[in-house]
Amino acid sequence: MTEITFGIEGMSCNGCVKTVTQALQSIAGVESAQVSLADARATVRFDDTRTQPDALHQAVQDAGFDVRAE
Repeated sequence: MTEITFGIEGMSCNGCVKTVTQALQSIAGVESAQVSLADARATVRFDDTRTQPDALHQAVQDAGFDVRAE
């Protein structure tokens, strides 16, 4: 398993956290997604033979939020 952490811009409530978490967890190969409103970050554990960071970032963007380079 691979773990990455990246920033997320645009979250303002727990509903946003839920939306981002669900978007990340819907990707095949994602084992877990921890999203923090206070830190504006997501930490994702995933199988890198099934998905890549670009797909995770795209899922966040498709949910209406921006990924911040760390």
